[in-house]
Amino acid sequence: MTSNTTATPTRTPADPPVTAPAAPARNGFLAGRAFAFRAALNGAAYVLRTQPSIWIEMAAMVVVFGAAWFFAVTPIEWALLAMLIFGIFSLEALNTAIEAVVDLVSPEYHDLARIAKDSAAGALIFAVIASLIVAGFIFLPRIMALL
Repeated sequence: MTSNTTATPTRTPADPPVTAPAAPARNGFLAGRAFAFRAALNGAAYVLRTQPSIWIEMAAMVVVFGAAWFFAVTPIEWALLAMLIFGIFSLEALNTAIEAVVDLVSPEYHDLARIAKDSAAGALIFAVIASLIVAGFIFLPRIMALL
């Protein structure tokens, strides 16, 4: 959920170069899907390797899943919690992608670059607020019953 208000790169010189997988040979549908899957795994690995916010979100996932197990939430509640958490992970990856593209096309500071980055981070804030509301509906009655 990082948003730079300047057009600074999200990568540092210490980061290893980002290399795309080789283009797939024209061997058909399965080769193309394998290529796309490897590219997606590379993107997920990049987010995990470079974005501190994802580690905070993963720690929150461990706490939420631990609480869900402790309180024996229903399968529907498990599904809601998982969808929200992995939705946040997805938005974190999209935020990272948007920041990278903005840095690529606008290396100098520009107000529109700031708006693009801040708006992408804002989308993540909306998802976090929604997840807190849902978690409140799921966990607060159970916590209150313990008191």
